[in-house]
Amino acid sequence: MSRWPGSSPIPPPGPLRTLAWATLTNTMGMGLWVAGSALFLTRSVGLSTRSVGVGLTIAALVGLVASVPFGRLADRRDPRTLRAVLQLLQAVVAASYLLIDSVASFVVVAVLSALLATGNLAVRAALVAAVGGPQGRVRAFATLRAVANLGTGVGAVLAGLALVADTRAAYQLLVLGNAATFALSAMLVMRLPPFPPESVPAAPKGGLGPALRDAPFIAVSATSAVLSLHSVVLTLIIPLWVVSHTAAPTVMVAAILVTNTVLTVLLAVRLSRGAQTATPAARTMRRAGLTLAAAMLLLAGTSALPTGPTIALLLVATTVYTIGDLWHAVGGTGLAYDLATPEFVGEYQGVAGLLNGLAGAVGPALLTLLILDGGRLGWVALALLFAVTGLFAPRLTQWAVSTRHPTAPTPEHPPVPAGGG
Repeated sequence: MSRWPGSSPIPPPGPLRTLAWATLTNTMGMGLWVAGSALFLTRSVGLSTRSVGVGLTIAALVGLVASVPFGRLADRRDPRTLRAVLQLLQAVVAASYLLIDSVASFVVVAVLSALLATGNLAVRAALVAAVGGPQGRVRAFATLRAVANLGTGVGAVLAGLALVADTRAAYQLLVLGNAATFALSAMLVMRLPPFPPESVPAAPKGGLGPALRDAPFIAVSATSAVLSLHSVVLTLIIPLWVVSHTAAPTVMVAAILVTNTVLTVLLAVRLSRGAQTATPAARTMRRAGLTLAAAMLLLAGTSALPTGPTIALLLVATTVYTIGDLWHAVGGTGLAYDLATPEFVGEYQGVAGLLNGLAGAVGPALLTLLILDGGRLGWVALALLFAVTGLFAPRLTQWAVSTRHPTAPTPEHPPVPAGGG
């Protein structure tokens, strides 16, 4: 049996490696689309930037409704087959962007895409749990997070070719490339063994499943959702802050994103240790909140320095941010998995995803107002929010654990199966 090195993002041969290849393929398409979609929709299709922004906001909000139902469906069906089917549907919808000829058709396609993407996140979480098993699912998640960052980066680089060409044909190839990665990823997912549920849970009464009635779980997941605002900081606020509030050159935006990607690939698996069960996962969340708070304070200081020190401080802040980001990811994952009722794992992940999605929907407007208008005081306020949220996570987790039915104790540092579960 092969040994899985402690910090390597490459899993040994087995189901997790197969899922890693599927993830790499899928996220290369994501990188293509994220990097090139705005210019495709405006320069090739001819939509206004306002129409694109409003349409994507509508799609994101509507897409949230798919999270819990698809998570519930993953508890009743084989998540492998369900994910493959959803990815094939995503391939069709991704290709249909070529048929857009108006704002209305764009909104329809964007909404369908968001519904499938949001639902597939819950199914993916259930599939990762099945592949990793109770003892290896958090580490499996961390591995796939590293692979996803690598794939997104490669896809973004490939999208640059289309952006440089800046022709309709190049943008059409970008769209088709994104669609093709969904189809290829679906084929790779189907190489996994099936994971049929051991028992099919009864349909929830009154429309609300156990996860939506689990107040302690929702409270714990809400802390993770608040901390997830940091993703908006990286992708939206920092680029705008660097350009408008610091002496750093614009190229620093790319340097920050590259630094985050490289550190994530190198550290994701290493920092996933010790978060497999709720209590240590909550401590990891506390570290995440305090670390992210420190990163926000470092970013606040970048507006009052000359160019050289600003560049250095931005890179230090990015490093601290990335560590906090990774601790938040594994801590939130450990809590969402360990606090879930075993037969409703998918539904619980759907609820956690719904809360994260709500934070992602309000985050851009909230943080733009708080930081870009509020300046350094806005960064300090966000740091305080992250610190307080992180400090509350263990106490809320203790409450959630106390409401669970007594079970056999689980070791805090269980061994990880060499084959990924």
